[in-house]
Amino acid sequence: MNEITPKELDQWKRSGKEFQLIDVREPYEAEACNLGGLLIPMGEILERLAEIRKDVTVVIHCRSGGRSGAVINALSRRYGYENLVNLSGGILAYGRDVDPTIVCE
Repeated sequence: MNEITPKELDQWKRSGKEFQLIDVREPYEAEACNLGGLLIPMGEILERLAEIRKDVTVVIHCRSGGRSGAVINALSRRYGYENLVNLSGGILAYGRDVDPTIVCE
């Protein structure tokens, strides 16, 4: 599975690189803190496949990287997605390494 570090993601955002950011946490988690991407809770992924782009890199994240990793593995194996990357350490790592105003505890 491909991964991107929080600092690399920040560079992508700052440079204007085209990518899709998907948060697979639950709505209550995203309300507490988020990175501004598309919210598709893990349990809704299969019914919302049409919203996941195949023409650009898609960064998928959760709280710490576990759920997003499971989603990436499933989508890659079952549906042939090859453009998915996991945010290493999830939003917790992004808050720690890039933006300390993002606090999700």
